[in-house]
Amino acid sequence: MPGISRKAAVALAASTSIVLFATACTGQSDSRATDDPNAKTTITFWHGWSAPAEVKAVQENIDRFEKEHPNIKVKVVGNINDDKLNQALRAGGSNGPDVVSSFTTSNVGKFCSSGAFADLEPFIEKSKLDLDKIIPKPMLEYTQFEGTRCAMPLLGDAYGLYYNKDAFEKAGIKEPPKTWSEFAGVAKKLTKTKGDSYEQLGFMPNYHGYETVVDHYMSQWDHAYFDKDGKSGIAEDPAFAEMFTYQKKLVDELGGFQKLEKYRNTFGDEWGAKHPFHTGQLAMQLDGEWRLGMAKDAGVKFEIGTAPMPVADDEVAEYGKGFLSGTIMGIAPQSKKQNAAWELVKYMTTDTEAVVAFANAIHNVPSTLAALKSPDLKVDPGFKTFLDIAQHPESNTPPASVNGSTYQTTLQDFGYQYESGKAKDLKAGLKKTAEQIDRDIEQAK
Repeated sequence: MPGISRKAAVALAASTSIVLFATACTGQSDSRATDDPNAKTTITFWHGWSAPAEVKAVQENIDRFEKEHPNIKVKVVGNINDDKLNQALRAGGSNGPDVVSSFTTSNVGKFCSSGAFADLEPFIEKSKLDLDKIIPKPMLEYTQFEGTRCAMPLLGDAYGLYYNKDAFEKAGIKEPPKTWSEFAGVAKKLTKTKGDSYEQLGFMPNYHGYETVVDHYMSQWDHAYFDKDGKSGIAEDPAFAEMFTYQKKLVDELGGFQKLEKYRNTFGDEWGAKHPFHTGQLAMQLDGEWRLGMAKDAGVKFEIGTAPMPVADDEVAEYGKGFLSGTIMGIAPQSKKQNAAWELVKYMTTDTEAVVAFANAIHNVPSTLAALKSPDLKVDPGFKTFLDIAQHPESNTPPASVNGSTYQTTLQDFGYQYESGKAKDLKAGLKKTAEQIDRDIEQAK
């Protein structure tokens, strides 16, 4: 799982570990940071990458930074999750980080509203950066909350469809489906049963499947999680009922919840060589850009195709969009070296050479417009799909909330109940879920 891909699996869980941010972190950014960024100093950078190749790529970027800023030395500490980050930011002190990063974009609302990450606006203004001309709009959106920018995007993830071209050819399927109705037909055509199980499943639709979670599905419908008053809109916006109805119908048509769950339990690890798409157990897979490299490393025996995920039947003009997320980077508000810290943040998130080199090294999507178009970016046809998704104007990510991803977890929990048949009244279930989301947000405030 090169780079920030891992957070797809842990984002919802990680958010619960920093529930104390809103109450315990009261550090505010100091727009009057007085340290001299040209003075000889050492700053500390905490990040979450841990695989040897990832750690090496981070250090190579730091080496380039230090070469351009010989007065600033960077002490790098890796394998830092949000729980460790939370503890350090709450504790403060000289042993804490100056520059921080997180894989959990859904916690930006919590980071910004609580002051856990410093407000970056004064630094951006001082550097005269026009972020609208530097960073794709969706990435700008998920690194701010209610007008406060406390983070910058450091590479991104774009989600799309992987498909087994050999299986498509055998089934007589000429091209990847563009609409959800086409997708259902293709998934059924690619499914081969074997006794009470499957020889090949067209697609694993269950919410416990790898990456087939509610917010990834919802990105392919026009939708709004909240109304203009900030209240949950999931019971009123018809897109949510459409998605839940579609997913449940697909579950039933592909064999039913129990049969699919039994088959899912035979899958190898999501991040290992025995991923069900690698082994041919699944003919189609919703996943991020990292899967391409992982599948090739696993030595798959078939040709891999990539495409955007399908869209709602009446929204075909928006085909090409997808779900986006990514690593976020900011400054610890307790840092006494915020101007020097900003130099590192600015370099790693806006310098084209730095962004391209890092993207090439860990196979993630660049997070600046210039890097996305750079001739130095290593792009094969399969990877280009995800670069296009990242730049599509309708690509999206769930909005930030004061209590992080709690509202997504609540909606996901309802999804488990509905797909399994435990919750039978969709309308009532969405209404009850919306009420719970509103109560939780009100309590967090």
